[in-house]
Amino acid sequence: MAGTGVFTDIIDGDIYKYYADGEWKKSSSGKSVSIVNPTTRKTHYRVQACTQEEVNKVMESAKIAQKSWAKTPLWKRAELLHKAAAILKEHKTPIAECLVKEIAKPAKDAVTEVVRSGDLISYTAEEGVRILGEGKFLVSDSFPGNERTKYCLTSKIPLGVILAIPPFNYPVNLAVSKIGPALIAGNSLVLKPPTQGAVAALHMVHCFHLAGFPKGLISCITGRGSEIGDFLTMHPLVNCISFTGGDTGVAISKKAGMIPLQMELGGKDACIILEDADIDLAASNIVKGGFSYSGQRCTAVKVVLVMESVADELVEKVKSKVGKLTVGSPEEDCDITPVVTESSANYIEGLVLDAKEKGATFCHEYKRDGNLIWPLLLDNVKPDMRIAWEEPFGPVVPVIRIKSVEEGIHHCNASNFGLQGCVFTKDINKAILISDAMETGTVQINSAPARGPDHFPFQGLKDSGIGSQGITNSINMMIKVKSIVINLPSPSYTMG
Repeated sequence: MAGTGVFTDIIDGDIYKYYADGEWKKSSSGKSVSIVNPTTRKTHYRVQACTQEEVNKVMESAKIAQKSWAKTPLWKRAELLHKAAAILKEHKTPIAECLVKEIAKPAKDAVTEVVRSGDLISYTAEEGVRILGEGKFLVSDSFPGNERTKYCLTSKIPLGVILAIPPFNYPVNLAVSKIGPALIAGNSLVLKPPTQGAVAALHMVHCFHLAGFPKGLISCITGRGSEIGDFLTMHPLVNCISFTGGDTGVAISKKAGMIPLQMELGGKDACIILEDADIDLAASNIVKGGFSYSGQRCTAVKVVLVMESVADELVEKVKSKVGKLTVGSPEEDCDITPVVTESSANYIEGLVLDAKEKGATFCHEYKRDGNLIWPLLLDNVKPDMRIAWEEPFGPVVPVIRIKSVEEGIHHCNASNFGLQGCVFTKDINKAILISDAMETGTVQINSAPARGPDHFPFQGLKDSGIGSQGITNSINMMIKVKSIVINLPSPSYTMG
């Protein structure tokens, strides 16, 4: 159960503490932030509302701890990460419980997220040892006009203090995808979890504490974004920001200054269905890709662009499958569970009503009970409808009928987003040509968009982000190259 057993130290009464200097602490503010259960719409947890002064102390501790950690051998860093991964997986049940209560993630999926996160940490440890254990040796005479009088030794060094800000939908997995690479590379890390998902993240951080990481190396600050958000992202001791979320990332990028940014800011992932596609396969993937976790995924299918000649068949098959999805509470492992907040539900409803007013065909009755929205397939969606362009982040999938492949590509590329997309066809040549034409960070062929496996590169174009994620790319993003040049008094050639 959450907050019990090995996790008793992280809670005081009914308020969860924040983590700094290797200790669980209460904020001097005396205030807390409520976390509302999306299913009951009542406060389920409360976390500390940290102050700017507490942020300052955390940053100062992180800077000091990082200097020592950078001198820790790579094998030792990896050893501690493996230990944290094992502890995390051992305690998957209470952490998964938090995910169910905080973000209404179906119980089975919640357990999967925790286990996957442990695997990610272990893979990061192994990959980090390989990547960071290699440098380069360069000689000067490879460049025109030079004799061999200089030897250049390059190594990979940490950036310093990494600020990690994960989103509500994967508050454990998308936190460790930042924590693991930061730590193996020799950085310290300050985690600002999302409000919805903060308690799961605090439990996860305690697993790193139990693994024995040095004091101050990892911190977890909770609080209101309005009070500490800008203060964190603009803090002078932050050397890199890794953020996953929405429009907030744009504001962060404008304020952050001269530091590296790694950002994934959402998508309007298009699914293009050609006339020769396997319609059964496409229908299954649209349902899986569009409605898993109630569509609250950056890589969810957000718009279906189907050739007119096969549209009727596709829509009928998708409609039938959607009608079989279970709707209810996350504790019962339903396919469709409440969306994370009432404001999210209101936004989704606004998109639905706009589509209705403008003539979209409702393949199912629109139903809503609080934060719970029944899955909805919208056919005959037109470009003048908001749902054609905006990201619903909910269980609503629009279908746009197209007369040509070029029309589908044009719609995809006209979006300000460019995270992922997919194309269904039996012609691999067409698949490659269309994939090349789509302005997205990743294109899936004959499968729904997906982030993962976690070592695959994951990036967005345009407003979907900056930089690339995936374990290897994240490690490389959190290091710098340093060169040491040896100058020789005269040219020297091996065996010369």
